[in-house]
Amino acid sequence: MHDAIERLKEYLLRFAPVRRAVRDRVLRSGHTDWGTLLAPDAAYWQKALCEAQDGPHVLIPTSVGSNMAATTLEGTLAAALTLRGCRVSLLLCDGVLDACMACQREWYSASFSTSRPLSRGSCRACLAPALASYQGLGLSVLRYGEFLKTKDIIRARDLARDTPLGDIASLHVNGVAVGEHALAGTLRFFARGDLNGEPGGEPVLRQFLQSALTTSAAMERLLVRERIDAAVFNHGIYVPQGIVGEALRAHGVPQVNWTATYRRQTFVFSHGDTYHRTMLTDPPSQWRNMPWTETRQRRLLDYLESRRHGTGDWIWFFDRPNFAAAEALRQLGANPALPCDGLLTSVVWDAVLHYESNAFPNMLEWIVATVHHYAEHPDRQLVIRVHPAEIRGTLPSRQRVDVELAQRHGPLPQNVILVPPEHPVSTYALLEQCRRILIYNTKMGVELSAMGKQVVVAGEAWIRGKGFSIDVDSPKSYAKALLDDAVDAPLDEARLLLARKYAYHFFFERMVELPMLRPTGGDPQFRLDIDSVRRLAPGQNANLDLVCQGIVEGTPILAAPDE
Repeated sequence: MHDAIERLKEYLLRFAPVRRAVRDRVLRSGHTDWGTLLAPDAAYWQKALCEAQDGPHVLIPTSVGSNMAATTLEGTLAAALTLRGCRVSLLLCDGVLDACMACQREWYSASFSTSRPLSRGSCRACLAPALASYQGLGLSVLRYGEFLKTKDIIRARDLARDTPLGDIASLHVNGVAVGEHALAGTLRFFARGDLNGEPGGEPVLRQFLQSALTTSAAMERLLVRERIDAAVFNHGIYVPQGIVGEALRAHGVPQVNWTATYRRQTFVFSHGDTYHRTMLTDPPSQWRNMPWTETRQRRLLDYLESRRHGTGDWIWFFDRPNFAAAEALRQLGANPALPCDGLLTSVVWDAVLHYESNAFPNMLEWIVATVHHYAEHPDRQLVIRVHPAEIRGTLPSRQRVDVELAQRHGPLPQNVILVPPEHPVSTYALLEQCRRILIYNTKMGVELSAMGKQVVVAGEAWIRGKGFSIDVDSPKSYAKALLDDAVDAPLDEARLLLARKYAYHFFFERMVELPMLRPTGGDPQFRLDIDSVRRLAPGQNANLDLVCQGIVEGTPILAAPDE
């Protein structure tokens, strides 16, 4: 334990120590002040640390210290796992990466330079506050740099520089998909779905590739030096988290990825990979055989109704949505005499990963193909609802669907109505005017199906393969589904029941409530709200017990039973 504290001091010295007054202010602004929280229970905590030394070794590779939501939840998990006998090590980046998910295009000038690392200037503000928080736990805090040799940096630089541009996305090194995550990280940086015509696109991609390769090298040496029994960390995609996950899988280390979800104080925990993928393959046995009771149906329908206003959520996009959908459509030029079908977009850049089941190469090509189809069938009307998160999300998109559609298709036919992201009309009210719903990968397919809507899935939406949606895997099968009049009818009773069981599973079992994490209404999204670390001990919260058990034992991480 003494060695761990000395290493932490070394890190702070290396990165220009933050004066105590400044550091305390940083902690109060977002990161958990573990030192103060643990002080009244010092003997209790020291005993837990000692008893955990021979327990399962759990790695928490937070990596990006400026992600205060991550340091909050992962610090909480570190404490909770320690109290359950686990030896926990945390991992932070110490400035060795040229680019990472902490970098965003909007932070740079219009003519930003790619001749130096994107991360330069932000690493100190990233590392020091996270260390100031984590050091109060008295746990081992590892850093990327201690696992790297000069030859690793040179190799990463040379490979990132010399790999042909067209080969980067598919590049694998030692079984790790470094190229896919480098591309996803670059697209997130630019908040775009592609790099076409993007100034600096290629050099930024090469910086992300170099960082992905550097991460891979660091993780390879870490996993050789340290015997890791399990890992838990945020998201599981982009750079560096996606590479961390790839390395853990390559070494057979069980991992759990988490993300904050819509419902207030809830999180999804996924075994083995990012939830973007695991939600497609969760065992049907988790929900198909669920006893369906009136209580569960009422709870689900009440929550779905609350989604219209966001009253039960901590993630929403309009404070005062307009529910006069028919009037909004009339003003946008819709023909009230024609039946409406609804198309829901997603944010173009978000989680651009490879999926075998997609009917189209990407969402934009799907949208263009759909518009072409309706142009050839003027007896039908298509309403395209562009996702409000394009302008209201945490990272506003720099590639708007309406602009892309105008460039790729030109003027829209009269029977295609586009509702822009800034339009205040309620998406729920809008879709009530539609017979069928067309989606690519939006999560909203879950609730729309539970409301009885027929949903056609052309991408990797989580309802694919669950038995109640119309799933297509090629342009031909998609066109056939669009012409199928049977799709215009509401879901039959059997499929509606399946849809509601899955929605209940999704919103009330997969979303695990952790009430000790209180919403802030700002950044970070939540803070730890306990008066003693004893509140994180076994038996204090059933959901936290299940989360920790799932991390260590690999059991499904579902919310505690409600009935």
